[in-house]
Amino acid sequence: MNGFAFLWSRPAQLLTGLLVLQAAVFYGRFRTTELIPLVRPLAEFPAELGPWRAVRNFPIEQQVQDVLKADDTLSRSYTGPGVPGEIHLFMAYFKSQRYGQKPHSPQNCLPGSGWEAMRKGFRWVDIPGRAPIEVNRYLVQRGTNKSMVLYFYLSHNRVVASEYWAQIWVVADGIRYNRSDTSIVKVVLPADNISAEQAEESSARFIQAIFPQLERYFPG
Repeated sequence: MNGFAFLWSRPAQLLTGLLVLQAAVFYGRFRTTELIPLVRPLAEFPAELGPWRAVRNFPIEQQVQDVLKADDTLSRSYTGPGVPGEIHLFMAYFKSQRYGQKPHSPQNCLPGSGWEAMRKGFRWVDIPGRAPIEVNRYLVQRGTNKSMVLYFYLSHNRVVASEYWAQIWVVADGIRYNRSDTSIVKVVLPADNISAEQAEESSARFIQAIFPQLERYFPG
């Protein structure tokens, strides 16, 4: 009996209720056509962002795209001040999550690629002209290589770090707006030649530089 005690815990009950509500929203009341906003192609995302300059684009392999199921993606590296080498920007847009398409958490994907979590948590990033945003902070290592990963979800001008709250907002937005579109923004900087703290601060500065453009490419 004790082995099933978690089923009666408060978090489990909340999660169960959330899943039931989500099913009701997407397959019940909102079986009608979902509202799909118009978006700009991510390929048009600026190659120059202040002192940051694009270096190269990375095509998404078809087998990766088949798993990701994103409607649009961008995988590009930039160079910038105080950053040895390149900083990598990955973005994926999902016009609907009604049929199982949704962002894959880096905390699930990176370990599957051989990266081991060394440190994880959250941090705040100051954004000019708006309130600070909270993002995920994830330091990973594979062999002798280390990388700092900062990422967040962006839906309707709302930044969310927590995967749990991202799912709650999917339900809320489905009820209020009949929409479930979302995106994930991930910044990765190798931390082999600089400290983890330096990599984190450089990544935060890069997010500050790209954020004003994000609101032009992802629907509000």
